[in-house]
Amino acid sequence: MVKNDLYTKLYIGVMSGTSLDGIDIALCKIDENSIQTLQTKEYPFDKQIKEDVLKTISNPITLEFLGTLNHKLALMYTNAIKNFLKEFEVKAEKIIAIGLHGQTIWHSPNKPYPFSMQLGDGSFVAKKLQIDVVNDFRSGDIANNGQGAPLTPAFHKSLFDDKQTAVLNLGGIANITILTKEYLGFDIGVANILSDYWIQKNQKTPFDKDGVWAKSGKVNEELLRVLLDDPYFKKLPPKSTGREYFNASWLEDKLKNFSSINAVDIQATLLEFVSIPIIEALKTKEIKRLIVCGGGAQNKYLMEKLSNRLNKIKVIKSDELGIDSNFLEAIAFAWLAFKRINHQAIDLSAITGSSKPTILGAIHGKD
Repeated sequence: MVKNDLYTKLYIGVMSGTSLDGIDIALCKIDENSIQTLQTKEYPFDKQIKEDVLKTISNPITLEFLGTLNHKLALMYTNAIKNFLKEFEVKAEKIIAIGLHGQTIWHSPNKPYPFSMQLGDGSFVAKKLQIDVVNDFRSGDIANNGQGAPLTPAFHKSLFDDKQTAVLNLGGIANITILTKEYLGFDIGVANILSDYWIQKNQKTPFDKDGVWAKSGKVNEELLRVLLDDPYFKKLPPKSTGREYFNASWLEDKLKNFSSINAVDIQATLLEFVSIPIIEALKTKEIKRLIVCGGGAQNKYLMEKLSNRLNKIKVIKSDELGIDSNFLEAIAFAWLAFKRINHQAIDLSAITGSSKPTILGAIHGKD
């Protein structure tokens, strides 16, 4: 239960990322000078809705299917937040707003008609919970010629404004924030999407716990070169990507000429494929500390790889700083809701390439 003296300035952040492995909820007390995380919890992502999301990304669908999925996701978020409020005995009227990222089904900032689409009807969630909801955080940045992603570097900067620090988020996609004199952030490439897919296909398990399966295999250097030869890695920031690009079809296409490689060696190669762009992104930066968050931070083998290869950089999980590495993004969207409710623009020009500071998010009133 949250104590009465903390029942002010409360925001909730809700994040379900490209890994589709859960709904992360964080209750935070936020003001201009501080952010305090009071409670966090992960709720399961409905298996059928996960299949529907993947179908939406990879197959032709009808508008009815899309609209239905939008509602199903909103209902899933609503029920998770209801359970969260009940479990931690927090009254809805005490919450100023919910920062609801929604589920990304397509991210396309570089086409002639750029957009980034997240599903999960914010109006439905606001009305059902009787709490104002802020969502659609990416459109404003794209409207000002930005990539719309990543957005969390602005939060990282407010939280860890250390001139020799980098923050690495390992969700489905890997993104990095570099806090030097340069201040930079971008999507590096893949984190968990491909390795999760591969172990699910071959081992019938959701993910490679601690990287044990990958560690038992051997990196295939030729396949690694093919993976890293993708044009995305030649692009300079600002840049962003998602599951609409790096997905099972992308991987299977790369594997066409590697049918003789053992499945476990492919898993080992996929983990190496995650680590190499991270190391490349940091090798010329004056970084002394790398703070890692997201589901990939729990992969002990990947963390070992990063620590060994970045031997002049202290690699830590955000947990060591008192911030649960599984919930840093959910906390970030609580903060983004705070910024929107208070009509504060965020300068992402160095991150997304936006032309000016932008007020991010659309407010859906509870009434």
